[in-house]
Amino acid sequence: MQVEQPTTQKPAEFAEMPAADQRAGGKALSPQSHLGIDKDARRFFRWRLLVAALAGLALAIGGGYWWLHRVPPLPAAIVYGNGRIEADPIDIATKFSGRIAQLRVDEGAKVAAGQVLAVMDTRDLETSLKKSEAQAEQAKKIISEANALLNQQHSQVILAQQEMARAEALLKSGWVTKQVFDQREQALNSAKAGELAAQARVTEAEHALEAANHDADLYRVNIADNTLVAPRDGRIAYRIANTGEVLGAGGKVFTMLDFGYVYMDVYLPTLDAGRVRIGNDARIVLDAYPDHPIPAKVTFIADQAQFTPKMVETQTERDKLMFRVRVRIDPARSLEKADYVRSGLPGVAYVLTDSKADWPERLKGTP
Repeated sequence: MQVEQPTTQKPAEFAEMPAADQRAGGKALSPQSHLGIDKDARRFFRWRLLVAALAGLALAIGGGYWWLHRVPPLPAAIVYGNGRIEADPIDIATKFSGRIAQLRVDEGAKVAAGQVLAVMDTRDLETSLKKSEAQAEQAKKIISEANALLNQQHSQVILAQQEMARAEALLKSGWVTKQVFDQREQALNSAKAGELAAQARVTEAEHALEAANHDADLYRVNIADNTLVAPRDGRIAYRIANTGEVLGAGGKVFTMLDFGYVYMDVYLPTLDAGRVRIGNDARIVLDAYPDHPIPAKVTFIADQAQFTPKMVETQTERDKLMFRVRVRIDPARSLEKADYVRSGLPGVAYVLTDSKADWPERLKGTP
């Protein structure tokens, strides 16, 4: 007895359908539907090709621009570090306690060496100066009187010497007694003692005059020190006190920046710092003026390693020990470019460790 196997043959109408219609569950699709699907696929493919082509073109243009404008690598003889340019600060402070009478400059003012910045109240010192000058005049008069007395005593000595000489001659011939001779001798000694006393009074008066003059000079110096002047050419960075305020000795009135001492401190790792020497040629490139390298010299190298301060950016980890190196701009150049000196501008300092090597073109700068 044969068992009939179930048939797997598709119905005739289903087998005659296209594959796309079969996937649609046997529901016939119209020719327009087939055409729409093909168009969307082709359109999506074309957009992908266009985007890929544009991306490739952009990469090619960017790569070519980078290749043309890339920064050439630095020679092995050059080490560098990041830092901030600084001008040496100078505190303008009082020598004595007193009241501020005048402020003649303000923050941001450019000042020259010797220019008066502030004046303190010196009325008490001026009064003391007048007193010393009066004492000096009095000492001069006392000296005149003492000299007159000295001349008088000197005349007495001359007279006593003459009388002594006559008495001595008369005593030999017996015309005077020994008592008269002794009296003449005592008179001469007394005149000489008076002359010595008059000379001492002259010396005392002269010393009093010197003391009065020294006191007057001291008060003049103190009055001059109460006039605050700029010790060097620079710019006022901060005004700390105001007119009328009473300050103690050493009270700060201004903080100025010294145009003659402009530098940048950078921190170099051990391998780089070991190649740097005092006097090495250097260049400072500020972020604000990237096309104007500033010639400088190495003036300081720390003898001990230290942690890098947080305010300085380096390419190594912050927990690595670094050596502080200072490069200083020539004072004449700093004074010439004083209008451009601004403390705190960030930049990069490059140091040429080998004197036989040359600077790259972009770091040569103006000699």
